[in-house]
Amino acid sequence: MLEAAVQVLEAEGAQRFTTARVAERAGVSVGSLYQYFPNKAAILFRLQSDEWRRTSALLRSILEESGTPPVARLRALIHAFIRSECEEATIRTALDDAAPFYRDAPEAAEAHAESTRIVEAFLLESAPRTSPAQRALAGDLMKTTLSAVGSSFSATPRTAIEIEAYADALADMMCAYLERLTGEG
Repeated sequence: MLEAAVQVLEAEGAQRFTTARVAERAGVSVGSLYQYFPNKAAILFRLQSDEWRRTSALLRSILEESGTPPVARLRALIHAFIRSECEEATIRTALDDAAPFYRDAPEAAEAHAESTRIVEAFLLESAPRTSPAQRALAGDLMKTTLSAVGSSFSATPRTAIEIEAYADALADMMCAYLERLTGEG
């Protein structure tokens, strides 16, 4: 059913997204769909929640790899994030359109807090001599930049070569900033 919901979002957009369309695409009755999701907002929220979990898992799996130098981890994260944004551009755009259904949910705040904790822990490990205020600024810059740049760049279909070049350039900038924070740049 969630796969069908993604297909409907990609094909129809958030404005034309209905439980009836999802049920039809999934090949089930609307009644069956309602056994799992009471309304379209619940489906959209589940899709967004799954996206938040995937993003947190991506952050954690790369940034918490303490055997890898911090700059290499940041570079790997940027490449993985930009690729992911490009792969999921259609569904993300539709979920952004549907944000009013879930934007103020407590789970949204928790998802943002989780990603903030992961980035803060990475920065504390990477740049322990920086002040908490500097790390908070750096974390906010990293998250905001990745989100805004990833969204903007992925709004247009991109080739693998374009994605790689763009991710390299963004990684160069963000890694230079991290090196400056750590005193290595």
